[in-house]
Amino acid sequence: MGKADLIHTVIRGHRENNIGAVMFHQAVGQMLGLNVTDMKCLDIIVLRGSASPSELAAVTGLTTGSTTAMLDRLEKRRLIARRPHPTDRRSTTVVLTARAMSRLPSLFASMAKAMEKLVSSYSDAELRILSDFFSKTRTLWGEERNRLLSRRRRKRL
Repeated sequence: MGKADLIHTVIRGHRENNIGAVMFHQAVGQMLGLNVTDMKCLDIIVLRGSASPSELAAVTGLTTGSTTAMLDRLEKRRLIARRPHPTDRRSTTVVLTARAMSRLPSLFASMAKAMEKLVSSYSDAELRILSDFFSKTRTLWGEERNRLLSRRRRKRL
């Protein structure tokens, strides 16, 4: 396989991986009565420990109104709670509830175990390459998303 074919295979694999992740989160979301954006919001909170509504709006690209509606859905399902911000009285922090912390791990346990097994099969050198790849693609996704949003804003003006 030549380099061009290998590049194509990696890019296709990355796309298929993203599709698989979204479909998995959609399946979990259906079990919880949530959509994929709601699930990714939960994922952001899991990764960060907490987030403000404005941070969630910025990361998801949702309007403040849509973010509020999303948080209302998550709160109705008793998966998040809004708490006063520890240092800014005017702000709110969103955290996972005890219910979420007990329910979410069981839905992801099999995948987490399988992922741990898969990732553990790579050498340290391969893991460094994978880590670098995911770090750079995360940056790329953000840059490209911002580019699209900026283009959309310019067209509205």
